[in-house]
Amino acid sequence: MIEWEANYLRNSTNDSIRIRANSGKSDVDGAMTDRLISCGEHMEGILPGSLGRKHPPGWPWLRWFNKVCDLIYGCFMAEVANRVTRACKYMLLTAKLRRVYNLRTALHPTEASAWRNAELVILKSRELRRTSNVQQQTSLRLTSAGKAIVTLASIPGLKAHFPNVRPRIMVTMIAERLSKVGPWPTQAWEANIENTGHISGSHSVPMLPSSGPPAALEIGASGVFPEKQPDFNNFDIIRRNTLPPRSYFFLYENEKDALSHDTSKAKCQLLSGKKWKFSFSKNPFQGEVDFYKESFDVSDWDEVQVPGMWNLQGYGKGPHYTNMDYPWNPNPPYVPLDDNECGRYVTHFEVAEDLEGHQMRLRFEGCETGLTVYVNGHDVGYSQGSRNPSEFDVSKYIKFGKTNTLAVEVYQRTNGVYLEDQDHWWLAGIFRDVYLHAWPKPAHIEDFFVHALLDATYQEGILKVDVQLSDKAKVHLKLLDADGKEILTSSQTGSPNVVFELDVSNPHKWSAEEPYLYSLVLSADDHYISQKIGFRRTELIDGVYCINGQPIKFRGVNRHEHHPDFGRAVPYDFMRRDLLMMKKHNINAIRTSHYINDPRMYDVADELGLWILDEADLECHGFGTCGGDASAYASDNPDWEEAYVDRARQMVQRDKNHVSVVIWSLGNESFYGRNHQAMYDYIKSVDKTRLVHYEGDWEARSADIFSCMYRPQDQMVSWGEDKAWSKPLIMCEYIHAMGNGPGGASEYVEAFYKYPRLMGGFVWEWANHGLRTKTPEGEEYMGYGGDFGDEPNDYNFVMDGLIFSNHTPTPGLTNYAKIIEPVQCLRLHGSKVTIINRYDIISLDHLKCVWSIIGDGQLIEGGELKIPTGIKPHTEGTIHLDSLPPPPVGESYLHLDFSLRHDTSWAKAGHIVAFGEFRLAPPLSLAHSRYLAVAPEHCPTMEQITSNGTPKLVIRSSWGTVWEFDQTMGTLTSWKRLAFPDTNVLTEPLTFSLYRALTDNDRGGSAGGDWRNSRLHQVKAHPLQVKWERRPDGSLEITAHHRVAPPALNWGLMTTTSYRFVGGSVSISVSAKINGYRKPRWFAKFGLKLGLADVESAKWFGRGPGESYRDKKLSQAWGNHEEKIDKLFVDYEFPQDGGSRSDVRWVEFCRKEGGKVLRARFGDFEGAGFQALRYSTEDLDECTHPYELYKRKRKDTVVSLDWVHHGLGTGSCGPSTLAQYELKADQDFKFHVLLD
Repeated sequence: MIEWEANYLRNSTNDSIRIRANSGKSDVDGAMTDRLISCGEHMEGILPGSLGRKHPPGWPWLRWFNKVCDLIYGCFMAEVANRVTRACKYMLLTAKLRRVYNLRTALHPTEASAWRNAELVILKSRELRRTSNVQQQTSLRLTSAGKAIVTLASIPGLKAHFPNVRPRIMVTMIAERLSKVGPWPTQAWEANIENTGHISGSHSVPMLPSSGPPAALEIGASGVFPEKQPDFNNFDIIRRNTLPPRSYFFLYENEKDALSHDTSKAKCQLLSGKKWKFSFSKNPFQGEVDFYKESFDVSDWDEVQVPGMWNLQGYGKGPHYTNMDYPWNPNPPYVPLDDNECGRYVTHFEVAEDLEGHQMRLRFEGCETGLTVYVNGHDVGYSQGSRNPSEFDVSKYIKFGKTNTLAVEVYQRTNGVYLEDQDHWWLAGIFRDVYLHAWPKPAHIEDFFVHALLDATYQEGILKVDVQLSDKAKVHLKLLDADGKEILTSSQTGSPNVVFELDVSNPHKWSAEEPYLYSLVLSADDHYISQKIGFRRTELIDGVYCINGQPIKFRGVNRHEHHPDFGRAVPYDFMRRDLLMMKKHNINAIRTSHYINDPRMYDVADELGLWILDEADLECHGFGTCGGDASAYASDNPDWEEAYVDRARQMVQRDKNHVSVVIWSLGNESFYGRNHQAMYDYIKSVDKTRLVHYEGDWEARSADIFSCMYRPQDQMVSWGEDKAWSKPLIMCEYIHAMGNGPGGASEYVEAFYKYPRLMGGFVWEWANHGLRTKTPEGEEYMGYGGDFGDEPNDYNFVMDGLIFSNHTPTPGLTNYAKIIEPVQCLRLHGSKVTIINRYDIISLDHLKCVWSIIGDGQLIEGGELKIPTGIKPHTEGTIHLDSLPPPPVGESYLHLDFSLRHDTSWAKAGHIVAFGEFRLAPPLSLAHSRYLAVAPEHCPTMEQITSNGTPKLVIRSSWGTVWEFDQTMGTLTSWKRLAFPDTNVLTEPLTFSLYRALTDNDRGGSAGGDWRNSRLHQVKAHPLQVKWERRPDGSLEITAHHRVAPPALNWGLMTTTSYRFVGGSVSISVSAKINGYRKPRWFAKFGLKLGLADVESAKWFGRGPGESYRDKKLSQAWGNHEEKIDKLFVDYEFPQDGGSRSDVRWVEFCRKEGGKVLRARFGDFEGAGFQALRYSTEDLDECTHPYELYKRKRKDTVVSLDWVHHGLGTGSCGPSTLAQYELKADQDFKFHVLLD
């Protein structure tokens, strides 16, 4: 709230009174307001005259108050406005005069009377703070000044003027609007006489019950439901009775167990990992509200798995997906009382008698979105902030040597949920582990903060450890290297803090490329803690982000926590497998979008070597669709400051000891406001060794780096060339990986390496987030928005990852791994290959290079080539080729594989991290291929027939091949071979192909709309003329003219297609030109489409073996490939075009028993390719789930022979296809293919 402070002289003394008011609460004696109004009337009469002697007419503050009056009179009923205006005018004007002009005059008797009464209210309220009489405390909570402002904020006229704004925000908006006329005081009327209670981050003290919403207070305590505002809807409560946040660690009874990091040996009990009793209700006011009492019988309750989400275990409305929108009526800071699912959990556990005297800490690592905890019938406390831990001291409630009952009430929505709108599923439940820790008394280690730093030379280490103690104790410190060898020891005695600062000579440095970890052991009074640590230094050097003195490029991904069956309750092994997959695909960084992840993930990142951009659990993107100033709801609203800072505090305090965490992030897509500055200030007060990131701060006022999302590649280049800015830039989200894509990614990566201040980026995102479900008929599939009856929803926008929902790689991940590979092959000059080391820290000494030569049908396997030692990061080196054998005849390539020499923590020796290719000999032209394919003397014969009333040309080859050409259609409709004379291999005639089933990037980008609007999907080839002739060389040639055009529109593609029959082959040449109006800007492809019978597999020479497109093909190597037709198809979880192979010289389609059905040769045409699927384009376009598509699976094969494709781009959320990969419709097309 805009802050005001009033310092007044009372009578003739210098004592000041601080007037406290609350704009959100009410109920105070109306006589006080009348006295204020009288004061206002008095001041109205005397101030203009007195001011006139010192200031000219039109003094700014009088103009300012006139604007107050104008605004109020404009919004409200005149009678009410008159009273409130005078009261507020008096309060505000007097405060400003006393503050700015320091008037030292006695108050008018009426003034003095008012302030004396106000002071009595304050004193009485302070007295009541020491009592538990909540009703009395509430009734005297406010001063008269507060009453005036409450009245101002609650008048219906203002509510109508600002329909989506709470009363406190209304006052703020008025104040900020008026502050443009003159300066505004900087101090505060404080919001209220606070409850005594624990504000997150301070020491825990008893919390009085919350007081309830403003409306309830105005009515009175009796007859009000609810009688008090529940914690989950109480804006003044973030946590109740929680312990201060701390880092994630366990206590052990000896050093050996501590070094094992085996939590089963720790001084704690895992309460999760099993079934708990469970009861569900539609809201917290329904169901078994007395469930927490010890006498309550839960034996007939259901059971659910903990960790787990109840929505995925058969309870509630089910999962709900939105990208931005809040799926309830947003009325911050309140959430609906009725539409707020509630889960009640009960479990039983025993605590050993020998633990009596310990501090018993109950810790929840994650619960969505808030919880109230009861132990043995006692109300322990409350906490919210789904992905942040909550810890309670339950020592006085535990029964040692007996069975204990833990009861937890979980709310799907709290007022904190407004900060958790994170483009993911809305779920609920206890989704991370629950522990009961036993910490010795009186002295134990409460927390510790490790700074393992390097000096300015990056050679010497400084180990600083700040240990917080519960009582005076002697603390022992020991540092062990990776082999368990003791490096140093030290001991200190103190309380409540002990600080170690020790020199470590020439330590091994930690990086994502060499993740060397030491073990730090702390002990005090026979309990031990072990923490893996690494020495590193992060900093900006001349505006370049550096670690250990080296510029760093983030080759990263955004990672949500996801499991297809368990939602956010991700098992450890599943998470670890994800991180191993990242490392194997050259990914070096994770952004924890958009919340702190499972604490065990950071242990794995420390071990394997991944940079972590750790993000606070904060996003309120949905305010952007609510109307009004989105930042004013929360981010720039000081009422929310503590809620924001709490989330920064939870992140930093939990993850501060992880060497992998190199950047803190203030959250995501929460606009920008003063609360981000408060978060930044808090973080910097705790940790100055790491940089702070926040994308919403476009001017980097509360961030150490600039950040952006989804900007075009050329904009990145222009920013890279701009020398004016002193901070680096990171793309926290880019190359949106939705469906078939992303395309055009390599251009970004090249820009990152070209310009030093571009730090790299994080792909959005790592995984599709489909949830496994079934149709009523039992067909299994991965569901997305809308599949669970969730409205509103954002459909399949949750399917936008580099891996599928079952966490297996998509072709997009394979391509991303290639473009970010740590070794790039740049040039081949004679016997020298120039390479570049794209590691950030290390050389290439840990790799070996093996060469081979690949030709069409030929493979020459070579040996190892020596990589020069000591090639520094981001620099070039030269590999010398020994005498290579002569390349095979025809097109051939030198292929270089770079693989690991030795086993690592994430891959075995021999794992290929990069490959390079250089063309040694060019491909054969199509004319040459045609010459080799057939001898000239094999001349076909031709006759005209009428079949079923249709005139046809029948061409017979001396090789036994028979073709039929339909004159009315102007195309080839039948192809029979000698081996199967009665089988037409063409199930569909040859026709033109200009369209593809829309990909997600087509739909989201400009191309899909262009194609649909121009009816590209409806084009047909309309024959204009067919003619035929015998050529001088004896071959037959049929020429067909078509207009390929859609219905309703005027444009058309004028085509001329010649079919030249020689021996057993057909040489097809096409030329085309578009004309007409409302033409498409682009074609999706340009080629021929046909259906083939009896095809089991395909083999080809070109790029492969996987899917490739014009702007997504670098990961596919040149060579001979073969694959089953069914495996050529990429089963995207939202059906769309896929499975294309580009840069193909020839493809042959084969029967199951062997033998050729058809072969197509493209010659040396660059970019040509094929697609062979069991589905039509219409099937892919019309189906929205794979199970729908499977029902349409065909027995024949739909084949596309494409000369060129339109690139994929990232238009689903980002730039569409780059210009160099576009297939512009308005050009001359000329292509050739040879079929045999």
